[in-house]
Amino acid sequence: MKIYTKTGDKGTTSLIYGNRVSKADKRVEAYGTCDEANSIIGLALSYLKSEYYEEKESLEAFFHKVQTILFHVGAELATPSGKKVKWKLEEGNIKELEEQIDVLDGTLVPLKNFILPGGHPAGAALHSARTIVRRAEREAVSLGDEINPLVLSYLNRLSDFLFVAARYINQQLGEKEKNLHE
Repeated sequence: MKIYTKTGDKGTTSLIYGNRVSKADKRVEAYGTCDEANSIIGLALSYLKSEYYEEKESLEAFFHKVQTILFHVGAELATPSGKKVKWKLEEGNIKELEEQIDVLDGTLVPLKNFILPGGHPAGAALHSARTIVRRAEREAVSLGDEINPLVLSYLNRLSDFLFVAARYINQQLGEKEKNLHE
């Protein structure tokens, strides 16, 4: 099977179930942005391959789950209105993010000021992923009632998780956070 199909050469692509739409379609923007965020999360994890930090294995396993769910969120966004979604996001997926946020945040120094994104390359990449997820959330909002409302909740909570995870990684690897007014 060849990787190229040439079917998108005129600016269209297929949604799930084969509906052809413009590559500028709001759905394509939303699921493409989820894919972009997923790639940046993968980049962040690649920066951590040779690093050691507390709870590395469990956090990497959780990130694997997040990346898998984010892929499914993209698929849900790529499913046209009125069509059956093959995998549906559940409240439990959001609850798991909240639990992980609480665990990581419980190890961090409480924030007193805004911080600047950065630190270790993995932390900086997670901050980038957070902003990309926020964009995916805005794009999903633009679809209106056509999507599962849990998609919005998941993306909102995922950006919170990525913020806390970036802080956690930076703390674990000895990177000091820079406050906005330092």
